[in-house]
Amino acid sequence: MRHPIVVVIVSVTALVVAGLANAATIEARGAWIRTPPSGAATAAGYVTLINHGASADRLTGGRTSVAASLEAHQMSMAGGVMRMRPIVGGLPIGAGAAVELSPSGTHLMLIGLKRPLKSGEHVKATLDFARAGAVVVDFVVSASGPVAAIPKMRM
Repeated sequence: MRHPIVVVIVSVTALVVAGLANAATIEARGAWIRTPPSGAATAAGYVTLINHGASADRLTGGRTSVAASLEAHQMSMAGGVMRMRPIVGGLPIGAGAAVELSPSGTHLMLIGLKRPLKSGEHVKATLDFARAGAVVVDFVVSASGPVAAIPKMRM
């Protein structure tokens, strides 16, 4: 009778350890949201996502309490016209790779803001990954990006 109990305990332990290992594979650095203009319905978020895992992963979506939806978008220029489109099928992140979501390309769109966002405040968002699962990220609202990214000036 003890054998089935041992199998269950070992199986549950393996699943928990596997889940913890997956959650630790994606790291988010320098997360920030550009301060939106007063009355704006959308805001753009930026972050560097690092996949420490041995397998490729994919950002499949996300959510935050400050907006109706959160989507990965790609910006492109065609004929002098800027276009933004949702990334269909998710954003791939290779094994051991980093993907920078930046103002000049791929970024996150917070659509249907529920309230104004102010410079200096922190916004929690959950990013969903195909392998790593849900990763909570702390974004700082800023007009110019994270302080760490601003070069130091010498006088």
